[in-house]
Amino acid sequence: MSDVAISYKLLRRGTAVETSDGTPVGTVDRVLENEREHIFDGIVLRTERGERFVDAPEVARITQSRVELSIDGTEADALPRYEPGAPSFQANARADRLGRFFGGGWKRS
Repeated sequence: MSDVAISYKLLRRGTAVETSDGTPVGTVDRVLENEREHIFDGIVLRTERGERFVDAPEVARITQSRVELSIDGTEADALPRYEPGAPSFQANARADRLGRFFGGGWKRS
């Protein structure tokens, strides 16, 4: 029986993380979430080279026993260091409908 996919909210610290080509990368240290929007933001990994950040689009599948990334081993080697305090954005109430359509609905806070 294969591993069943789970929500990022159930992901536990220490879960193994591997690339799309099966290369072990490290383990989950913590999950990042935009709590206000209830959006999965990414994962902080523990690796031999320190903490690394995996952005949500690079996470292909989460199961109880592992996290599969959508990137290969070479791309995983280039993952950025995790730096707390990532920039935050808020809705730009002054943007008009056309501005929101072209991505101007958010501003850096």
